[in-house]
Amino acid sequence: MKKDITIPKVTEVYVAAVEVINESFNVKEWTIYLINNHQDPIETVLVVSKGGQQKSTSVLRKSIAHMPAKSFAKLEFLHDDLRNIENHFMVTFFKDDKLYDKTFIFPKKSIHPNKVQQLPVIPEKGILAK
Repeated sequence: MKKDITIPKVTEVYVAAVEVINESFNVKEWTIYLINNHQDPIETVLVVSKGGQQKSTSVLRKSIAHMPAKSFAKLEFLHDDLRNIENHFMVTFFKDDKLYDKTFIFPKKSIHPNKVQQLPVIPEKGILAK
């Protein structure tokens, strides 16, 4: 039975950390974004995030009904203390009536200003989860 189930590979969808300026407090902070780099929209997106293994955080859930093609959505602010632990983002969505699922991981200490690169869709530089 399991051999008959085809799980499509997730491509052109990313989770990224971007250092942005919080204008309310005039400070830089890391924010996590979901990126849809497809030419088509994705639907019924569910993101479950948690941090750590030995030291863990609470589980956060976010739902996005519709993400247009070539778009991005803010998921959450990432407190500086959380950059020192591994962070997981489990992303599930529908595209072309197929269910897709992937866990994106930021290894501990991987979110650092000297590791930024150009990102798809988002104009600022940031770090892509693995």
